[in-house]
Amino acid sequence: MEEIKLFGKWDYNVAVEDTSLQKFVNLKPVIIPHTGGKYQKRQFGRAKYNIVERFINKLMIIGHIKASKKHFFSSGRNTGKKMMLMREVEEAFEIIEKRAKKNPIQILINAAQNSAPRAEVTTVEFGGMRSPVGVDVSPLRRLDLALSFLAKGSAQKAIRSKKTPAQAISEELMAAAENDPAKSFAIDRKNMMEKQAEASR
Repeated sequence: MEEIKLFGKWDYNVAVEDTSLQKFVNLKPVIIPHTGGKYQKRQFGRAKYNIVERFINKLMIIGHIKASKKHFFSSGRNTGKKMMLMREVEEAFEIIEKRAKKNPIQILINAAQNSAPRAEVTTVEFGGMRSPVGVDVSPLRRLDLALSFLAKGSAQKAIRSKKTPAQAISEELMAAAENDPAKSFAIDRKNMMEKQAEASR
């Protein structure tokens, strides 16, 4: 049988080095990463989505981001435009393969591993008093936050810029894969979150 490849171009012979994330990074081979919300209402169902599809889903709703001196509320801007974003991600992967000379799926996984925070701040109430407390983050939430940061970083590079969405996505993924906080929004956001948690312990 012919090997199943993402978009008919990239194989799934990649590795997840972070042992805590291995269970939640779905690398089941698919050609088109689109399931139509098949597992949406199941508990922990999002762990059954292919990692590329989860990233595309995050790009559809990137939330409230800051672009230059103005805030840009983008929730709903890309909702339902999955086919458009799928083409942008495919183009971004082509750029990554050309520049990094590596499998772009591996670059996405490396970027997600580097961007996944290990601690965050939550509010705990004691006797009517609320105080911020640093807590460990579950593996599934770590991956969700990492993909969300990567999506926001990609959008921030594309908004009010001459870069195309594909160029912005490829730049953010490669910078995060190299663990560069100066160039990657996701890495910078992860470091800030962990510092806040450390200060609240």
